[in-house]
Amino acid sequence: MRTKILFTLLSLLQFSVYAQEKNPMPAIPAPLALNSVPMGDLETFPEVKLEIPITKGPFEPSWESIEKNYPGEPAWLRDAKFGIWVHFGPQAAGESGDWYARNLYKTDKVAYKNHIKKYGHPSESGYKEVLRDWNPTKLDPEKLTKIYQDAGARFLMIQGVHHDNYDMWNSKYQPWNSVNIGPKRDLIGEWAKACKAIGMRYGVTFHHEYTWWWWQTAFGSDKDGAKKGIPYDGHLTLADGKGKWWEGYDPKMLYGIDLREYKGVEKNAHTDWTPPPAGIFSNHLGYAKWYATNWALRMMDVVQHYDPDFIYTDGTVQGPFTGDGTGAGLKANAMQTVMADFYNTSLQRRGEVNTFSIVKFRNNTNGTVNTEEFGIPSEIKKDQPWIAEAPVGDWFYAPDFTYDSGMMIRYIIEAIARDGNAAICISLLPDGSINEESQKMLKEVGNWMRLNGEGVYGSHAWVIPAEGEMINGKLKMLPGGKLGSRQAEFKFNAQDIRFTVGKNNKLYAFCMNVPAPNTQIKIKSLATDAKHYGKKVKTVKLLGYKGKLKWKETADGLQITCPKDMSFATAVTFEIE
Repeated sequence: MRTKILFTLLSLLQFSVYAQEKNPMPAIPAPLALNSVPMGDLETFPEVKLEIPITKGPFEPSWESIEKNYPGEPAWLRDAKFGIWVHFGPQAAGESGDWYARNLYKTDKVAYKNHIKKYGHPSESGYKEVLRDWNPTKLDPEKLTKIYQDAGARFLMIQGVHHDNYDMWNSKYQPWNSVNIGPKRDLIGEWAKACKAIGMRYGVTFHHEYTWWWWQTAFGSDKDGAKKGIPYDGHLTLADGKGKWWEGYDPKMLYGIDLREYKGVEKNAHTDWTPPPAGIFSNHLGYAKWYATNWALRMMDVVQHYDPDFIYTDGTVQGPFTGDGTGAGLKANAMQTVMADFYNTSLQRRGEVNTFSIVKFRNNTNGTVNTEEFGIPSEIKKDQPWIAEAPVGDWFYAPDFTYDSGMMIRYIIEAIARDGNAAICISLLPDGSINEESQKMLKEVGNWMRLNGEGVYGSHAWVIPAEGEMINGKLKMLPGGKLGSRQAEFKFNAQDIRFTVGKNNKLYAFCMNVPAPNTQIKIKSLATDAKHYGKKVKTVKLLGYKGKLKWKETADGLQITCPKDMSFATAVTFEIE
């Protein structure tokens, strides 16, 4: 114990000294004319090696070292299968769904109109005022973690910092954080304590990689109307804060800097999500290296203080700071640095590396877990561990979401049948409370998981994921996208079946709805001549039913007669030995 405490204290001192003495923000050149500078050439730009000290161990800050030394998927992730995405932060205050912070500076967005009603015009009261006023007094991580556990979740994905650049912990490298501004609470600390108290695995998510170009809307102004041409508050400087509530807080640390001189940045800032063209911010290389270093230090700060089971980075390409896609602007080994430090720290603290890193869209790298946002692959995917992720309604709260346990359950089934996991976001209200509709939905999911969990937890894919109705030559599946009315109202029949193999090596067949009493269903993939299973069927049970089922193997399928009592919800599961 004394060795562990000493290691932690030395690590914290090392990072604190580094941040204060070796990573000051460099001087920023005056912005040039809009759209006047081409992005630097990505292909000829050498990858920047960040000079950050990391925890000692076998992992070095390169993909080669990570792939060589990582021991593989942690057993606990295979067992867990289902988690809750706690995608919550000050952007919930806008009640405008996802990307409120960026969209409040876009006159054609609902977020802009909602912001003016609540806070005023963004040239006078911008996102920093949202942070000042945000205070989720009803946020109770201990209570919520127990609700999620009762719903059957085995891990939580907890937002640490979104694209808004606001850290939800006592951040050493970002003064715009939840301890200094807003609720004056260490929110990640509260979640970590709540999870550890009941043995819930948890990870912290980081979305600030592309904050530096995501915030370019804050440097604009209205194009017409009474406020035409008056700059939004992204232009403010540290000196402008003298005598104001935000005195001493540099807006550049929140909004970044004006990068609209690069061709495509201003145009793409006003699309829904398009990143800048691929390339390097070649006029700002000093700032770019500082930004990537600060990005990494913030993640390492969370690892040092809160010991998460995994970390998560957002994006659309092979990793942060790749020079293209969401990684546009710089090529650097920032992600590799963070991961090497994380795994070496895990080894020292835990005696093993049973942690992982989600690098969204990075393929086939040992040491990374991938995600599937909204959609689920049609075929089994075993090339690397992956988590299907989707929100109920949207990633941040807005009115009029559809709340339905059936769509949640079917989303989980679709994922596990293809060897994945599922993490579903249940957006909290701006005050941190969970509404009654969400609680009812989660309670129903928990009831279903307790009845059918043998086919879920610790399962893996069978030889095929599914059978059932075909539409235009493709298997009918739950529609992709945010979970809403389309998914809740989507119709399955009793012959739409998904498969898993449980920890007990039994086959589980999930009917995607509840068959009528006394009806027959036929699992065609278990026909005596289908050769999928390779063995004779010994027993067939309906989970939650204590009676004996009638069934028989036939040349065209395993035929099961449903009992007269079929008082089940959403989907039923047959256990086949």
